[in-house]
Amino acid sequence: MEIWFDIRQSLESVESLPEGVNHRFATKATAFAADAYLEKEQVFRDGKLIGSCITVLDESSQKKARSLVGSVEWLVLEFENWSMIPLENLIAACEGTPTKIAAVLTEVEQVNGAGFALEKGVDALVIRPDKGLLEASLIVKSQRLEKSKTAMIADSYSGHTGIGVLTITSIENGGTSERYCIDTTSLLHLGEGLLLGSNASSLVLVHGETVESEYVPPRPFRVNAGPPHAYVSMADCTTKYLSELNAGDRILLTNTNGMQRSATIGRLKIEIRPMVLIRWIDENNKEGSMFLQQAETVRVISQDSHPISVTSLEIGDRILGWCQKGARHIGAEISSTVSER
Repeated sequence: MEIWFDIRQSLESVESLPEGVNHRFATKATAFAADAYLEKEQVFRDGKLIGSCITVLDESSQKKARSLVGSVEWLVLEFENWSMIPLENLIAACEGTPTKIAAVLTEVEQVNGAGFALEKGVDALVIRPDKGLLEASLIVKSQRLEKSKTAMIADSYSGHTGIGVLTITSIENGGTSERYCIDTTSLLHLGEGLLLGSNASSLVLVHGETVESEYVPPRPFRVNAGPPHAYVSMADCTTKYLSELNAGDRILLTNTNGMQRSATIGRLKIEIRPMVLIRWIDENNKEGSMFLQQAETVRVISQDSHPISVTSLEIGDRILGWCQKGARHIGAEISSTVSER
């Protein structure tokens, strides 16, 4: 994490930077002894355009800032009224992209919040040459460095990624629920389905209705997906609640080998149905759960890649799913800790 001295309002240059401060940030008109400066909404460093500066006032300006994510190296954010929510939203939007966030701070109380927002924090703190702001920023910078070293050690022992095994710990009566069937404009293959779950970071692979049954004909375009609160993996690798889905949305189909492809939702079929609540523990020792319709035609996939009806499941059975070490914010993957039960 970097610290920038904001000297845009300063009448005097800062001749030398204190240890731990990386850059001076000025306007073009006052860019004396500054390696980064602002001209209108464009940010330059050493004469090279590196990003944009956006004042976040409302949803419209937040959307404008979000539209720049991925296309600029730096997104400098100012706030007329300081608010953590838009900052968190934009940090989540930037994760996995080359765009870095620099937050302009005016109060000491804002430093820790910006430095550790969503447990990730911004990439630069932009502060006035003020003793209190500098001390708070240097403390956060030191803590972030220590956290980064710890994370590097932990990552050398990273857990499973991709398709994993879930061990069922409980099977309970789930009452009744509004159940969503997701019908796609593509035909599903045997061994293919959707990753679904009550916890966005621990999902079960629910098989499509492609299996022949003596009770009803197959529906090879359908996944019986569960209740409205459940998460589903989208084609852009975010998650959505089933209640947020619409015809035309792109979802992510996954097979037993972890191979994935996108499909378009053609229709959502919602009905009241009896449910069963399945709980499990995944390979990252995360607890997960899912409500599924109590019906022989609703299937998950066993560890040996065979579809198995939810009505035949037993405690201790091992089924296929997916899990991550991090968490999600508004559907986007983030490196935070979130507890969901």
